[in-house]
Amino acid sequence: MYDHRRLGRELDLFDTDPLMGAGLPYWLPDGAIVRHVLEEYVREAERAAGYRHVYSPVLGKRELYEISGHWDQYSEDMFPPMRLGAEEVVLRPSLCPHHALIYRSRSHSYRELPLRIAELGGMYRAELSGVLGGLTRVRSIQLNDAHVFCTLDQVVDEARDALALIGRAYADLGIRAHRYRLSLPGEGGKYVADPGLWERATGLLREVLGEAGVEYEEAAGEAAFYGPKIDVQVVDPAGREATLSTVQIDFHQPERFDLHYIGADGAKHRPVMVHRSVIGSVERVVAHLVEEHGGAFPAWLAPVQLVVLPVSEEQRVRGEELVRRAVARGVRAELAGPEVGTLGARVRAARLVPYQAVIGEREGGSDLAALRLRGGRRVGVVGGVELVELVSRGCVVGSGSGRYGEPAADGTAVGREGNEPN
Repeated sequence: MYDHRRLGRELDLFDTDPLMGAGLPYWLPDGAIVRHVLEEYVREAERAAGYRHVYSPVLGKRELYEISGHWDQYSEDMFPPMRLGAEEVVLRPSLCPHHALIYRSRSHSYRELPLRIAELGGMYRAELSGVLGGLTRVRSIQLNDAHVFCTLDQVVDEARDALALIGRAYADLGIRAHRYRLSLPGEGGKYVADPGLWERATGLLREVLGEAGVEYEEAAGEAAFYGPKIDVQVVDPAGREATLSTVQIDFHQPERFDLHYIGADGAKHRPVMVHRSVIGSVERVVAHLVEEHGGAFPAWLAPVQLVVLPVSEEQRVRGEELVRRAVARGVRAELAGPEVGTLGARVRAARLVPYQAVIGEREGGSDLAALRLRGGRRVGVVGGVELVELVSRGCVVGSGSGRYGEPAADGTAVGREGNEPN
C-alpha cells in the first residue's frame, strides 16, 4: 500500500515547512515537472475540445462573492477579508464568479454559443488543520476548472462531452473511476432555496448520465450550494474515497450575475452555466497518481524518462553525448555516473525511471547502449539514434501499456538481445 505523503517526499516531489504553514505544500523540481506536464496535457486536451483559456486574479471584492452566493453559503470555508482602504478583498474560494464576469464583459450572440472558458487557476479554502493531509486536502489549490456558457438545448451535449473528456484523461493517466455519483441537496439552509432550479438541473444531469451510459448512485447532501453535480469518485489504496472530477449544471449564477445572450429573435435570453473539471485540483490528482502507480508514473509523465548509466569513467563522454541527444529530442534524460555508486546500485536507484541505457566497455567506443525497461526487462543493444527514437515514441501520451506505468516497447527485436554488460 502506497501513501503519497511518504512516497512523495522520498521521491522529492513535494514537501512542507511550518513557516509556510499547514496545508501549503511546495513543489520540488521533480514534482514541478509532473505538475507542469499534467497542466500542459490538460490544457492541450481542452484546446482540442474547443475551450479557450483565460487568466483571472486570485483576489476579488467581497461584493463579488456576495453576488455569487459564496459569502452567504460558504463564508466559513473562506479566508477572512483583507481591508484595502474602504474596500474589502477576499482570496477566492472558487473560479466561477470570475468566469461569469469574463462572460459578462462582452456581449454575446446565440451564434457564439457554446462558449467554453477554461483556466488552471489558484483558489483558497480555509480548511481546519485537523482535516489537512499531504496533497489531498490543502488550503492553496490549483484547480483545472472550466465553465461552458450555452443555450438550454445545448446543455446535455456539453455536459456529456465533458464526461467523455474526463474518461479520456483517466485512460491516459491510468486512473480508474470507482463510481459516478449524482450529488443532490440535503436538509438544511446551505443550499439555494429554489426547488424549481434543483428539479430542472437534476433532470438534465440524469439525462446526461443516461445518454453517456454511465451507472451512477444518488447521494443527498453532496451537491454544491447552487446546484446538483456529477462527481467522479476514486479510491486510494487504503480504501478512502474522494471526488476527483466533476460536472455541474448551474441556473443560479447566470441569474445572479444577470448574464444573457442575444437570441435568433433579437431578444435577450439567459444562458446556462456548465461547470466542469477534468482532473480536479493538481494537488489531489498528483496524490492519487503517486499512490495509484507507486511512483512509477506513465513514461510521458515521469520526471526523468531516461537515465544513462556509463559503467566506468571511460564511458562518461559517450553517456553525456547520449543525454544531450535525448534532451534535444524532448526526452527528460539524466546521467548517473560511476561516482554515484556501483552499476547495480545505480540501476536500483533508477528503478522508477521508465528507460535505462547502460554503456559498457564494448559500447563505449561506438554509438551503442544496452537499453532496459523499468522492471528489468532488457530490450537489447541499440544504436544511439535508434535508442533515442524508441524512448521518444514510448514517452508519448497514451503509449504506456501497463497499469503501473510500464513503458511501451515496440515488441520487435531491437539490437542484440542479451549483450547488456553486467
